[in-house]
Amino acid sequence: MGKITAAITGVAGYLPDYILTNEELSTIVDTSDEWITSRTGIKERRIMKNGASSDMSVEAVRALLEKTNTKPEEVDLVIVGTVTPDYPFPSTSNVLCDKLGLKNAWGYDLIAACSGFIYGISTGAQFIETGRYKKVIVVGVDKMSSIIDYQDRTTCVIFGDGAGAVMLEPNEEGLGIQDFILHADGSGREYLLQPAGGSLNPASHETVDQRMHFVKQEGKQVFKFAVTNMAEVSAQIMEKNNLSSEDVDWLVPHQANLRIIDATANRMGLPKEKVMINIQKYGNTTAGTLPLCLWDYEKQLKKGDNLILSAFGGGFTWGAVYIKWAYNS
Repeated sequence: MGKITAAITGVAGYLPDYILTNEELSTIVDTSDEWITSRTGIKERRIMKNGASSDMSVEAVRALLEKTNTKPEEVDLVIVGTVTPDYPFPSTSNVLCDKLGLKNAWGYDLIAACSGFIYGISTGAQFIETGRYKKVIVVGVDKMSSIIDYQDRTTCVIFGDGAGAVMLEPNEEGLGIQDFILHADGSGREYLLQPAGGSLNPASHETVDQRMHFVKQEGKQVFKFAVTNMAEVSAQIMEKNNLSSEDVDWLVPHQANLRIIDATANRMGLPKEKVMINIQKYGNTTAGTLPLCLWDYEKQLKKGDNLILSAFGGGFTWGAVYIKWAYNS
């Protein structure tokens, strides 16, 4: 028997129907389409008017089960990357399993902000590689509109809502997740965080009045860290695995800012046609961006393609994953 690796055998996504355009945002805060597009590359984003992160996850996972011909009772584990859980507890993973009848699965939520999905698949892969589990679902989902201050033009123009999910299964052909490099630096929390709602600043009249339950970001500092670290870790994983720019078929970058994406591709020596980009349509869906990219580009992927997934998120968290794609669509 060959070495077992964890391969992505299917991907699915869900996006809310409501489209919030730059033009509409300019009627809410002092901004413009030109200002947003030139600084971020975003033209519109999806907003979930009613419902929770679990509801978006249910739609993505239901489609994934159908696509991979998987019965609910066959799923072993569900990992949900999110910073917008339905509740502080129980976990959104638990809620998702209940709503879809995944009766034999256990699961948990993983909080790593925009790096949630790469943390999740790196973790989920270990359960497959040991031979303990056969079917692991990893979800990246965020309802960022629930924690965004639509009076703050520095954050409200960036984020949107959405969910993506992948199935991880054993592979003995040498395909699937080959390697990952993950990092964290908690000193970055002062630059990007949600100040209240946890045990440090529980909800109170004061925290609500001071709008502390919304995302706070120091854009210049976050941009500087993200450009440097996302580009560097992507180059590192190539070097570690002896990959040249010609060997890499696709960069799957976190969709936070078009300039960060471009800087990462340039550091890797990749042309634009090898870079997955959908930020203009969805904005930054936090943990949802990477699986939504895979979902959007799935039909262009070929078995054996070399993919580098790269992300940077609040915390700070960042990393890269090297994957050999396991199937033709």
